[in-house]
Amino acid sequence: MSQSVSVWFVVLAAFCAANLPFVSHRILALVRPAQPKTLGIRLLELLVLYFLAGGVGLLLEKRVGQIAPQTWEFYAITATLFVTFAFPGFVYRYLLKHRD
Repeated sequence: MSQSVSVWFVVLAAFCAANLPFVSHRILALVRPAQPKTLGIRLLELLVLYFLAGGVGLLLEKRVGQIAPQTWEFYAITATLFVTFAFPGFVYRYLLKHRD
């Protein structure tokens, strides 16, 4: 897998992971909760998926070559980007009116 394809794969995986808590009624798309998911559970799920998507990116970066050092600015920017990616799912879940 080339470096360009790896980058786009991580971006697409991050976009899907960011929207997963808002479009799925299951926790991490695996476990059906006894009660409906609250916003707090969805945000916790978003945090877990942020680290999973980052792990995929780290794994792909390690396969290509040496891992670049990352400081707090890297994590601040990627977390902000991840939350921005989650906006369509948030709009779908909380701002659109659904017919029941």
